[in-house]
Amino acid sequence: MTSSGAGPTYDPAVMTPITGTVFDIQKFSIHDGPGIRTTVFFKGCPLRCRWCHNPESIRPHPHLSFDARRCIGCGACFKACPNGVHRLENGRHVLDRERCRQCGACVETCYAGALETVGRTMTVEAVMTPVLQDRSFYRDSGGGMTLSGGEPTLQPDFAMALLDAARAEGIHTAVETCGFCDWNLLDRLRTRCDLFLFDLKAEPASHESLTGVPFERIGQNLRRLHDAGSPLWIRLPVVPGVNDTPARFQHAAEIIRSLPRIQAVDVLAYHAMGTEKISRMGLDTPPLNGIPTPSSEQVQGWIQQLAERGVSARTPGSA
Repeated sequence: MTSSGAGPTYDPAVMTPITGTVFDIQKFSIHDGPGIRTTVFFKGCPLRCRWCHNPESIRPHPHLSFDARRCIGCGACFKACPNGVHRLENGRHVLDRERCRQCGACVETCYAGALETVGRTMTVEAVMTPVLQDRSFYRDSGGGMTLSGGEPTLQPDFAMALLDAARAEGIHTAVETCGFCDWNLLDRLRTRCDLFLFDLKAEPASHESLTGVPFERIGQNLRRLHDAGSPLWIRLPVVPGVNDTPARFQHAAEIIRSLPRIQAVDVLAYHAMGTEKISRMGLDTPPLNGIPTPSSEQVQGWIQQLAERGVSARTPGSA
């Protein structure tokens, strides 16, 4: 790995000005691959998981978030918006999102912070600036940069350019993927990627009803990555009463046992932080209301179920 010198060793001046849409860059992440990492969250996702933790990632372009709890009813956004997005209905502030052109005028005038544009277009250089700031942490912990989302394969050129820039700096690279994409996209990424974090969300019988897409392509892509020699960690999101069935754990165990080069299996316990985001984003995804965050005993029970089926699993961030 390169030392933390004054500037990057890749040359932004000679790079193609590729841009992408990002909704967050999270530093000091310890749950998205080995060591301390910077995670770049891409906009856009082909799945519609019932339990989505990041519903702000679903739409591929920047869009307006409205938190009604913070609105103070000052009316500034009504005056600022040139397209009539904001209006009162029965004394309630509502948004006509079909009219929104993402100009940001209402966001700039919202004194209470109830309005926010989620997502921004960024260059490779702009993303790499915060990534490079933590090179010493990567070096000391064995960490690096993780591309997540959303789904990075929906912006393949941007993802490849970021991976190339990070590897030019000697920074470990990881890509988290749902696996629902054309194989050629993963094949292009794998030569630039040191690790794939591959999600298995449900067994085939319930996969489409829970995620919006069938399982077949995902299973094929996982096997192709494995057979191509790509380092793999499997991630198993588990939601109490939804996908924590014996059939789900049996199916996951069968796949994992059939792929001997898988390096680790992480059990991702459900949390409800995505539920209140759904209305803020104006999404029609029905939230999973009333499901509590599972206890540590529940999580250990899931890990035990996998162990009984011949799979050693853990929680993210554990050794």
